[in-house]
Amino acid sequence: MEDSSKQPLLSPCVPQITAQTSASSFVADIPPITGIQDFFREFFVESKKLWYLAGPAIFTSLCRYSLGAVTQTFAGHLGTLELAAVSVENSVIAGFSFGIMLGMGSALETLCGQAFGAGQIDMLGVYMQRSWVILNTAAVILMLLYIFAAPFLRLIGQTEDISREAGKMALYMIPQLYAYAMNFPIAKFLQAQSKIMVMAWIAAIALVLHTFFSWLFMLKLGWGLVGAAVVLNSSWWFIVVAQLLYIFSGTCGQAWSGFSWKAFHNLWGFVKLSLASAVMLCLETWYFMALVLFAGYLKNAEIAVDALSICTNILGWAVMAAIGCNAAVSVRVSNELGAAHPRTARFSVVVVVISSFSVGLLLSIFLLVFREQYPSLFTETESVKRLVFELTPLLAFCMVVNNIQPALSGVAIGAGWQALVAYVNVACYYLFGIPLGLLLGYKLNMGVQGIWYGMITGTVIQTFTLFWIVYKTNWNKEASIAAERIKMWGGESASKANDAEM
Repeated sequence: MEDSSKQPLLSPCVPQITAQTSASSFVADIPPITGIQDFFREFFVESKKLWYLAGPAIFTSLCRYSLGAVTQTFAGHLGTLELAAVSVENSVIAGFSFGIMLGMGSALETLCGQAFGAGQIDMLGVYMQRSWVILNTAAVILMLLYIFAAPFLRLIGQTEDISREAGKMALYMIPQLYAYAMNFPIAKFLQAQSKIMVMAWIAAIALVLHTFFSWLFMLKLGWGLVGAAVVLNSSWWFIVVAQLLYIFSGTCGQAWSGFSWKAFHNLWGFVKLSLASAVMLCLETWYFMALVLFAGYLKNAEIAVDALSICTNILGWAVMAAIGCNAAVSVRVSNELGAAHPRTARFSVVVVVISSFSVGLLLSIFLLVFREQYPSLFTETESVKRLVFELTPLLAFCMVVNNIQPALSGVAIGAGWQALVAYVNVACYYLFGIPLGLLLGYKLNMGVQGIWYGMITGTVIQTFTLFWIVYKTNWNKEASIAAERIKMWGGESASKANDAEM
């Protein structure tokens, strides 16, 4: 990346690209911002665009996140073993697969978003089909984890009973794996066109139906874990089929023109970007899973794990807002780069960082105000409540950082920097954060606080590194790269066709 530190925040530029005129490019790039009045005017305009995308995206994430939570809630009424089986399958087996599939599907946020911004609308359907090919191939490989879930869970230390029941549940949940493979490309395809509301409505209907049928099959009819699997699989496939019907009905216009053999062209380049996206996302997800894992080896491990589970559960719900901002800014940045609007893309980054920081700050203040009350919602054990109370300031700080960091990751996805961010994550998280956490937690006897201090330090360094990358980025060059990427992965033919008609 070229050094742009000598440029003003939003300097005038003329990108050397030939992106085609599209619906989005009829709107010119924003003018240079020369004063506070200009800043607030553009901030208001960009905020409306951002939250138009982020609001429904947050709601959709919450609904989908709640499907597994509802199943676990009803499993708790079946018995402790059933609850443990569903929880372990949902968090370890399905959670691992979910992270990989979501990460690989995130490659489409770059490609579909930039193609839409550049007016290469017809390529969106081709990109989605390519992603289906790649993700369904990955699902065949991941299916081995489901088939051999029981011995795998025994290998990592789960009891014989939990491993057996969770392994059985994993076999039942194989259809969900293929729903993941279909759903994430569809979601990114619709997201790139700002068709977020339809996804929110479908997710809301799925959650309502899921709750009713989970009660009916698991408790009323007594189907137990079989009922849990039937309903959870059906809910995910309902989402997939409903979204496909919406796409096939013609509501997406040129973006979907039917199945094409182009889906099998240039697969290797697509695979590399998909894998980079998966590595980037999984390194972030597994990092905080490791926090709970390491706490399990401390003295009074049960108290430490219970307290951390409460904290990470709260953090997980709070991160839903950050995921919405992540999705929204990836669309804004990719669309604007594809449309040759580098100043607007750069300003979108400024707006999302300020917005994410504000949301994280409000949530952390709320948590600190009620730090004596909220632990009682999760546990009756005094020692656990006391530790949660002690961890709350760290949790509040983590909320602020963890709202900014996903937003910056969304910028990286929109610009196509997944491979670079994967390297940053390895260095900051695994070469610095975890070793420091283990040193503080075990060697210096700081316990669970020490582990968390070390790991949050890694997150802070990663966040500042992303800030530096964004600050030093030459957005003119990124717009040119977006145009070249569109040509390389299938947009050039459409461009020539458009030129011929003009």
